[in-house]
Amino acid sequence: MGRKKTTYELITNEFARKTTLKKRKAGLLKKLSELTTLCDVPACAIIFTSYDARPDVWPSQAEACRILEKFESLPEQQRGKNMMDQTIVLERNILQLNDRLEKQRKKNEVLEKELALVESMADENNCDWNNLEELEELSYQLQ
Repeated sequence: MGRKKTTYELITNEFARKTTLKKRKAGLLKKLSELTTLCDVPACAIIFTSYDARPDVWPSQAEACRILEKFESLPEQQRGKNMMDQTIVLERNILQLNDRLEKQRKKNEVLEKELALVESMADENNCDWNNLEELEELSYQLQ
């Protein structure tokens, strides 16, 4: 059974908005708790809302301060090592796609040369075999 598709827009009903916030906050904190337990990762959450004067801090204010101080004490290079924004993610995706494209181009080039060789063996090719580089590449492929 699939989930209903959620549309992300402002909930106009104030009571429904508060209820949704409360449920989602509880779900987020539960996931964070599972993450810290299962993966042994120090984590904290500070959630500011317009409904409360004070922010919600998980697991506790003292523990959150300890985790944040530990993070701030790291050198700048190590602190930002695993941080990403949308630009970095897109740049990595573009690099991966360019690598895949280049590999596919090389594969296509090899297949085209093999096809040209097969066609020439069947006397169906009008290729100019006077190009020394092409002949050397075909010789290499045959070997």
